[in-house]
Amino acid sequence: MSSTMTPESETARPGPSAGAASPDASAAAPAAAPQKKNRILPVLAVLLVLGGGWFAKQWWFGRTHESTENAQVDGHIVPVLAKVGGYITSVNVNENERLPAGKVVITIDDAEYRARLAQAEADYAAALAAVGTGRDVGQALAAQEQATSQRAVTDAQITAARANYEKARSDLARMQELADKQIVSKQALDAAKATEVALKAQLEAVEKQAGGATAGVSGAQAGVRLAQARLGAAKAARDNAALQLSYTRIVVPASGIIARKQVEVGQLVQPGQALFSVVGDSDVWVTANMKETQLEKVKVGQKVDIEVDAYPGSPAKGVVESVSPATGARFALLPPDNATGNFTKVVQRVPVRIRVAEGPGPDKPLRPGMSVTVNIETR
Repeated sequence: MSSTMTPESETARPGPSAGAASPDASAAAPAAAPQKKNRILPVLAVLLVLGGGWFAKQWWFGRTHESTENAQVDGHIVPVLAKVGGYITSVNVNENERLPAGKVVITIDDAEYRARLAQAEADYAAALAAVGTGRDVGQALAAQEQATSQRAVTDAQITAARANYEKARSDLARMQELADKQIVSKQALDAAKATEVALKAQLEAVEKQAGGATAGVSGAQAGVRLAQARLGAAKAARDNAALQLSYTRIVVPASGIIARKQVEVGQLVQPGQALFSVVGDSDVWVTANMKETQLEKVKVGQKVDIEVDAYPGSPAKGVVESVSPATGARFALLPPDNATGNFTKVVQRVPVRIRVAEGPGPDKPLRPGMSVTVNIETR
C-alpha cells in the first residue's frame, strides 16, 4: 500500500481556524479585570480619607473661628481745606506724592492779609500808648495820677480849712465871753462872728470840691480800665490778623500720601473749600462688619487672621481691638424704623475694629478701602 497522500487529503485534515481564539489569550482576559479593580479601590480610599479630613478640618475651624468677608482696611484720611480765601500763587504738591508733616505745599496771595495785619498793629500801638507800659506812663494812667493828685490837694485844703474854722469858733467863743463881761466891744464880737461864718463856708466849699475830686479819681480809674480793655481787644485783633496771614501758607497736617488734589495756580478759593486729602501711611486697621449672631464669642484681644484680596497667599495678622457700641444701621443717614410698616427681621451687623499686628509684607502695603476676609480665633 502506498503511503503517499494526495493534495486533497492534506487540505481535508482538520486544523485550527483563523478566526478561533487561542487558549492563552482566553486565559489572560479574566486576569486583567481584577488587577484594574485592585488599583481603583486604593484611590477611592485615599480620596475618602482626604475628603473626610477636609470636612473634619472645616468643622473644627467653624467651631473655633468666626469669619466674614464683609470687611475692609481703614485708615486716617485727612481732608485739607482752605481757611481763608484768595488766589493761589503756588502749588508744590503732586497727586500720589508722599510728603512729611509740616511742609508748605500751597500759598495764597497774602497782600490783603498783610495790610490787615499792619492796620491791626497800628491800632494795638495806639491802645498801648493809652495804657502805657513799664516806665512809660500812658494817657489813661496820667489822667488817673492827675486826678489822684488833685484829690490829695483837696484833702490838704480841707484840713487847713477845718483848722481855720475850729480856730474861728474858739475865737468867737472867747469873744462872746469877753463881750458878756463888756471887756471887748460889740464890733469886735461881730467881726469874730463874721470870720467864723466865712471859714465855715470855706470848709463846706472845700469839702464839696473833695467830692468832685473823688469822682474825678473814679472816672480816671474807669478810663484806665477802658484803655486796658481796648488794649486787649487791639491785641486780639492783631493776633487774629497774624493768624489769618499764616493761613495763606497751607501745610501738610500729617505725613502721608497726597490724594484728590483739586487746586491749581491762579485758582480762586473760598474758605472751607477742599484742596486735597492726606492718606496716612503709618496707622491702618481693619473694620469687620460681623453679624450680630457671631458676636457671642468675639472678645477684645483675640487673634485674627486677615486675608487680603489684593495679596493672595500673603496673610496678615491682627488683634481684636474694640467692638462698636451700636450696629452700623444706627449710624446711617436714614436709620430704619422698625416701629412703622410691616416688620421684617434682618440680621444686623456690628463693626469690629481689628488692629493690624503684622502686615502681609514690606512690599504689600495695606491701603484704606481694600477688601479683606477676617477669621477671628475664638477658642
